[in-house]
Amino acid sequence: FGDFQKDTPAERNVRYGVREHGMGAIANGIALHSPGFKSYCATFFIFSDYMRSAMRIAALSGAPTLFVMTHDSIGVGEDGPTHQPIEHLASFRAMPGMLMMRPADGNETAGAYQIGVEQTDRPTTFALSRQVVPNLAGTSREGVRKGAYVVAGPAAGEDCDCIIIGTGTELELAVNAAKELGAKARAVSMPCWELFEEQSDEYKASILPKGVPTVSIEAGSTFGWSKYADISIGRDDFGASAPAGILYKEFGITSEAAVKAAKSLM
Repeated sequence: FGDFQKDTPAERNVRYGVREHGMGAIANGIALHSPGFKSYCATFFIFSDYMRSAMRIAALSGAPTLFVMTHDSIGVGEDGPTHQPIEHLASFRAMPGMLMMRPADGNETAGAYQIGVEQTDRPTTFALSRQVVPNLAGTSREGVRKGAYVVAGPAAGEDCDCIIIGTGTELELAVNAAKELGAKARAVSMPCWELFEEQSDEYKASILPKGVPTVSIEAGSTFGWSKYADISIGRDDFGASAPAGILYKEFGITSEAAVKAAKSLM
């Protein structure tokens, strides 16, 4: 699509420049004024700080705006801590009326986007990676609708010795850790807390049964994860300027750390 201008009113893209608040506010206005339009806007996740009031108004007013946020973690790398989100996932998960999606790969991104487009009375924020990620075996568009689902190891409802939960780019680490821990270890993808909480108690218990040692791994603040995990691997301080692979290793966000944490609980 081309740019919307006075001479090209049929085009669909608006170039806002560095004007995140104005962009979010206008996107909300379009969503509320013309419900037949699917209004979205996009920027780096860190710059949601400039747009937060507009995003909060979207949640408060029930505007089904789509907020596409990229460069979602310390994986941004050399841009450094000023551009590396830490507390942002936790803060939007705490926001009433907001769907906070962090898909792991192309399969989950397609599912998350479909869900966002289907919303009529609440906004959706997508936290998307800068890194190149593979489509993982076991991920699915359908699984995203449940908020959390099994991607490897014992199926939902089956007995398991431990559970590793991952989101976004860290789902691959969770899957690798579960494989290292053996056939009775379950890897769970949890792209959306809010959708998971909307599921039946029976479904939630089939995915995350009580009493089973559980570890979460996510490249961001661990705040809130204690609701689901016994040990949470993440980053509760600012990032640093270095290649993503070095940062993950230095900050202990690795499959080896997840294996060690799970073994300490078993």
